[in-house]
Amino acid sequence: MAISTADFKNGMCIMYNNKMCTIIEFQHVKPGKGGAFVRMKLRDIKTGRVLSDTVNAGVKFDTVRLEQREMTYLYNDGSDFYFMDPNSYEQFSLPVDHVGDTAQWLKENDPVTLEYADGELIGCEPQMFVELEVTETDPGFKGDTVQGGSKPATLETGAEVKVPMFVNVGDVLQIDTRDGRFVKRV
Repeated sequence: MAISTADFKNGMCIMYNNKMCTIIEFQHVKPGKGGAFVRMKLRDIKTGRVLSDTVNAGVKFDTVRLEQREMTYLYNDGSDFYFMDPNSYEQFSLPVDHVGDTAQWLKENDPVTLEYADGELIGCEPQMFVELEVTETDPGFKGDTVQGGSKPATLETGAEVKVPMFVNVGDVLQIDTRDGRFVKRV
């Protein structure tokens, strides 16, 4: 189905230069002289690269149908990540390069969302908040800072985050996967 630039919405997926891209942001511009145009920022679904371009207003683009399916993360063998559909128990694998930075938030048996574009598996999205155990961090000492300081901590999945001084090895933390920020100690 083709849509016009007037129908754009953030998060919409379109075909642009034979690539599947999601619209990050766009702006309709109507200068005093000349025709209207649209500035847009797009993210290539396959590579994750951000593209910027300007097109004339009214240009038509083909849309891409996006689907999301809830799965359970099972394990990774170094080259592939394995997921299972909790309803049919069917298992799927996804190459490491498709998972990308998401891998640092995946813990075995946690739910994840697999994303499909026109029936093709393109990536996975972790839960918004995950609970992970601290495996390594420096000890915090009382009175170390005037303000609430932070220190680096390594989590059970290998991710490294900044945490408050009171966090110790063995603590389970809630982490926001969108920006890798410490939320609270569980």
